[in-house]
Amino acid sequence: MTTSTALHTDRYELTMLEAALRDGTAHRRCVFELFGRRLPGGRRFGVVAGTGRLLSLIDDFRFGDDELRFLRDNRVVDAATLAFLADYRFRGSINGYREGELYFPGSPILTVEGTFAEAVILETLALSVLNHDSAVATAAARMSIAAGDRPLAEMGSRRAAEESAVAAARAAYITGFGATSNLEAGRRWGIPTMGTAAHAWTLLHDTEEDAFRSQVEALGVGTTLLVDTYDTRRGVELAVQVAGTRLGGVRIDSGDLPTVAAEVRAQLDALGATGTKITVTSDLDEYAIASLAASPVDAYGVGTSVVTGSGTPTAGMVYKLVARQDAAGSWIAVAKASTDKGSKGGRKAAFRTVADGTATSELIAVSDGFEHVDTASEHPDARPLQVPLVEAGRTDARYVGPAGVEAARSHHARVREELPVRALALSKSDPAIPTVYVDARE
Repeated sequence: MTTSTALHTDRYELTMLEAALRDGTAHRRCVFELFGRRLPGGRRFGVVAGTGRLLSLIDDFRFGDDELRFLRDNRVVDAATLAFLADYRFRGSINGYREGELYFPGSPILTVEGTFAEAVILETLALSVLNHDSAVATAAARMSIAAGDRPLAEMGSRRAAEESAVAAARAAYITGFGATSNLEAGRRWGIPTMGTAAHAWTLLHDTEEDAFRSQVEALGVGTTLLVDTYDTRRGVELAVQVAGTRLGGVRIDSGDLPTVAAEVRAQLDALGATGTKITVTSDLDEYAIASLAASPVDAYGVGTSVVTGSGTPTAGMVYKLVARQDAAGSWIAVAKASTDKGSKGGRKAAFRTVADGTATSELIAVSDGFEHVDTASEHPDARPLQVPLVEAGRTDARYVGPAGVEAARSHHARVREELPVRALALSKSDPAIPTVYVDARE
């Protein structure tokens, strides 16, 4: 049974709708744009994530009997608005950046076109999905860059709300993590899952040796044993004693990781377990991962930092009306002019200029309203960034479900290769490439 997403909406969107239905502006054609004014946390690039989730949630944006009863009983809107909502379907169009794409300040990540009534009530849903998932994806991409060729596993479900945990696992996988501990993310999105045992497993048994022996008997010698419940050196010794030199791996979850990892690697080699891998966990973030680059570590498990955006839990995106038709049907650009919260009016077409395989700018062409802008002919080396996601209310199936996740992961891997070297640094700085606006009306 499909669960409606229609009440994932702020009340003021429906009160605006009611007023617009009363004064006749509800059916004016409009262009809304979702973008970020800046990159939060002094980051040098952002990653778009959540698009596939959002498209599916919009498909389920229906006001059924339960939703309408709630609105009526709580006197949120009047009878005429309830009648409109009972038949609501998004029948407009959505263009946007592909999931996994990089973005920069001002990038028109999502362009929603339709009547005011159709488009305005999608604001909260669109922002809640893209702000969360893009924040996680951006943090995860930085961790992936820091990890290099070493595998990353997402293990943060216990540090997030239950649905946020599933979304975070998805976003992390798109940007370079290879697996998740979250089984629902595996079932829903096709992400590889992993996991063996926690400290509770060792504490359950009378001895550490009993715990290791039972785990090996159940999962085979290729399993990974958690060796730091008591004394790490003794734990490594017992692990090899029980599993033999073909032990798959050991996990370290505490201590000064660079020092402990070096000691464990030396001990494993001395015991003949030269092929046994070392996985480290313990509150890792991109900076801790970078500090382990020279250590004999084979894989990382990341929890709290990745599911919370590593200190930046939201991407800070906004959803603004940028063009509309007037009473005569003519298109006009509109923009908010508030200090530090201004927006640039007009419909946008976005391109990334590339020289010798490296991104040089985010090129954004601005027009008054609904017409599409042909800037590619003027900038043949620029890569178009926007694709049709929804046309006349129909979602492009290529961008949703597990197949959409795999497509986003592949796309991200490709476009990340375009980043200039300065974008790979973890320190706070300006965006890696400038955003350049051109007036397509000239």
